[in-house]
Amino acid sequence: MPHLKIATWNVNGIRARETQLLEWVQRERPDVVCLQELKSTVAQVPPSLCELEGYRCYWHGARAYSGVGLHLRRDAFAEEPRFLHPTFDYETRIVTAQMGDLNLVSVYVPNGGKDFPAKMQFLREIERYVTEIHASGGRVVLCGDINITRTERDVHPKERNPTLVGQRPEEREMLERILSQGLVDVGRALDPDNENLFTWWAPWRNMRQRNIGWRLDYVLASESLKAAQCAVYREVGTSDHAPVVAVFDLK
Repeated sequence: MPHLKIATWNVNGIRARETQLLEWVQRERPDVVCLQELKSTVAQVPPSLCELEGYRCYWHGARAYSGVGLHLRRDAFAEEPRFLHPTFDYETRIVTAQMGDLNLVSVYVPNGGKDFPAKMQFLREIERYVTEIHASGGRVVLCGDINITRTERDVHPKERNPTLVGQRPEEREMLERILSQGLVDVGRALDPDNENLFTWWAPWRNMRQRNIGWRLDYVLASESLKAAQCAVYREVGTSDHAPVVAVFDLK
């Protein structure tokens, strides 16, 4: 497999996005599909998605809140992955798939509006998790809704406010600490000068059409993994988040 195509999308309700997700996956055929904010128990996942055609599927949801999915295309991965939940998982927010030294992660970081300390603790645990993988010689691709804008330019000028959760200095500092453990912010690394690179838009006043948004969704990868491209699909779907798709060159 010379290339690895990884897609991540906060669907903001898997049942509401069933048709859109099916069409998008069939069109894009990612090797890895990471989903967040399912808002669904595993039993409530629509039958058409339960076993996505051609994918090994893992759903992790408990109620109409949070929830993540991680799906691997069978013909891209010969071996059976080990699906795991790190010990710090709560509110069905993280699932990992292990194949040899490669660890794929779908994560939905708490927003932090209701419990900011819990968000910061979750981020500290992610930092520790990444550090441990790299210390053991492993590689990681961590995808999902991180719920932090990395810098000022990851927020449209009309939306900037350092007191808002998602833009606070201590959150951004924590994200930089996670990255400093040997990870690359693939979207920004491949598009360093784009002042309009956003993945989330408030669902009012045509914010999405006007591209007045925040960048909250990321593909973070070990430095040894070489990314060839990364794109935000702003035109896809009716979630308030857009899918992000990265392609890695494995040659």
